[in-house]
Amino acid sequence: MKVQIAASILSADFAALGAAAAAVERGGADLIHVDVMDGHFVPNISIGPLVARSLKRVARVPIDVHLMITDPDRYIDAFASAGASMISVHVEVLPHLHRTVHAIKALGVRAGVVLNPSTPVIAIEQIAGDVDFVLVMSVNPGFGGQAFIPRSESKLREVREALDRAGNTAASIEIDGGIDRSNAALVVAAGARILVAGSAIFHSSDPEQATRELKAAAVGALATASPAL
Repeated sequence: MKVQIAASILSADFAALGAAAAAVERGGADLIHVDVMDGHFVPNISIGPLVARSLKRVARVPIDVHLMITDPDRYIDAFASAGASMISVHVEVLPHLHRTVHAIKALGVRAGVVLNPSTPVIAIEQIAGDVDFVLVMSVNPGFGGQAFIPRSESKLREVREALDRAGNTAASIEIDGGIDRSNAALVVAAGARILVAGSAIFHSSDPEQATRELKAAAVGALATASPAL
C-alpha cells in the first residue's frame, strides 16, 4: 500500500484556492483535503459543498472531505454530488454508523470513519470490516496549526490491528493533525498511509517544495518500514 499526501486547504489562502491546489499538485500531493466544520461539533466554521465543487473543477487529484459536523447524514449527498472521492465521518456523532458508512459507499464514494484523540479504538470494532479507511486525529479537531499528540503513534498501530482482525487489510489509515517532516517517518512506520498536512505546507514560503519534501520523507519511511506494516 503506497503512502499519500493529502494537502489540507484549511491552512491555505482562501482567496486563491485554485492556485494553492495547483501548487501542491506540482509538489506531488495525491489528494486535496477539505475540512468541513459547523461550529457545533468543533469550535470553528469553515466551508461547504460549493467550495468543494469549485475545487473539483480545478483539481487534478481526488477531493478528500472530512465532515467535522454534528449531522453528517444531511450533507453526504451534497458533498458526493460536489465531487468528493472520499468522505469521512466522526464516530462520536453517529448512533447508526453502519448505515452512514454504507450510504456513502452507495454513492460511489470511499467511506471513512474518524476517531478523535480521546476516542478509543474499540469504537470502530463493529465497523472495521466495512470501512475503506480510518482517519486518526492527532490533534483535537477545529483549528489548524496545532501540535501533534505523541501517543497518536500507538493509536495508529491499534487501528491497524483492528482492521486486520476484521479481515479488512485493504483499508488504509489516514492521520490528521500536526503532521510535518519531523514526524512523517514515525506515523508511516506506525501504519499511516495517508498523511494530511496543512500548516506544514501552506504556511511555508514555498508550498510546492514543502509538499515535495514531505512526500519524500513519507515515501522514504515507507521504503524502510517493516513488510508487516
